[in-house]
Amino acid sequence: MPLPRVLARLNLVLTNRVTGPVARFLPGTAVVEHHGRRSGRRYRTPVLVFRNGDRYRIALTYGTDTDWVRNVRAAGGATLLTRGRRIPVLAPRIGHDPTAGWAPPPVRAMLRAVGAPDYLDCTAAPSPGR
Repeated sequence: MPLPRVLARLNLVLTNRVTGPVARFLPGTAVVEHHGRRSGRRYRTPVLVFRNGDRYRIALTYGTDTDWVRNVRAAGGATLLTRGRRIPVLAPRIGHDPTAGWAPPPVRAMLRAVGAPDYLDCTAAPSPGR
């Protein structure tokens, strides 16, 4: 079972405001920039993200039914702000791995401990000239 919704609300109000500005630069973290599917408003959500070639895998610590995941899936993509770069990503697809075998060992242990087996896979959009 992913982290409780009440914790997600607390993070939205407090923690995300603190971690958001630094998550764009730290290894293993990013900010997902997306737009509300009904409001059209721009949102930024700090996440744990890991790269494998042109694929990005985002840990879904609050499960698959969060607003930001639904927004990204409805739009067919988003922008990742990571390591000081803006990376458009496409084709979001939810996956499930109870072992979190794709994550580095410390993150893997944390994901298993909080019961977060789901992830969002995205592909980096081709850059112009490729």
